[in-house]
Amino acid sequence: MIKNLAVTTAITTIAEAEKRFNLSRATTTDFFKEWQNLENIPQSYQSEITKLYQRYLYHRSLGNLLENTVMLLLVSPLLAITGLYDPPFQIKAEESIEIVLTDSEEILTGRIDVLVLNAQIWVIVLESKKTMLSVWSALPQTLAYMMANPSKHSCFGIFTNGDNLVFLKLKDNQYELSRVFSPLSSQSDLETACQILLKLSNG
Repeated sequence: MIKNLAVTTAITTIAEAEKRFNLSRATTTDFFKEWQNLENIPQSYQSEITKLYQRYLYHRSLGNLLENTVMLLLVSPLLAITGLYDPPFQIKAEESIEIVLTDSEEILTGRIDVLVLNAQIWVIVLESKKTMLSVWSALPQTLAYMMANPSKHSCFGIFTNGDNLVFLKLKDNQYELSRVFSPLSSQSDLETACQILLKLSNG
């Protein structure tokens, strides 16, 4: 009998995600070059980034932020600033996914926070967590969600708890991570995150 399991309960560790999906971390330094060698951010973006940074600092100083608030204050503005809400991209919020595990009688189901699509190729899978949780708690689920991507092309993801943000690349059962960016502690890290999103959105 086939069992339906929630991603959030079935995939709770990196080791579990690697085992279930036959994933491995890339060993070559050039696997995930997209987050490096970035172009300078256009001057026109600076005021928007500064406003976003100051607004986030204000609300974060009042206490820990829940997941929906992180999405509202940080993630959504980032996607808007970098053009990922505009043509040719399409947005789907709380998108349902289903992953059939071929070597077992299990189907994993879940909902992706934000899915940005371009010509049916998944570009960004976004999983946020409330600020009191470690950013790394989102990695196993993000890997699982990205495995639902039917495309043979590279798939990029972001996972964040608001205080920290990490980019992820998945291709051919291999994945790699960027360094951790900390929008809470550094406006320059927020600017770099924008630069990376701009680079990904431009292909």
